[in-house]
Amino acid sequence: MRTFNMHEAKTNLSKLIDETVNGGQPFVIAKAGKPLVKVVRIETEAEKPRRRIGFMKGQLKVPADFDTMGADEIADMFEGKSK
Repeated sequence: MRTFNMHEAKTNLSKLIDETVNGGQPFVIAKAGKPLVKVVRIETEAEKPRRRIGFMKGQLKVPADFDTMGADEIADMFEGKSK
């Protein structure tokens, strides 16, 4: 595993991280020759596919009277009438 001193790691941090993320090996940052931290790539789950709006377009039919369907029955219920 590669080891970099603090100054060298600070100077090249972006490059070192890019290399590690893109399949490179983890690396260690040391201070005065003593290893302090190990930098490794984090394995993340693949993103879930987003739900598509309108994916059933053309497969369902909404009746023309949808807004008024059952209006009489509902009105009777509010007025206390039963059939």
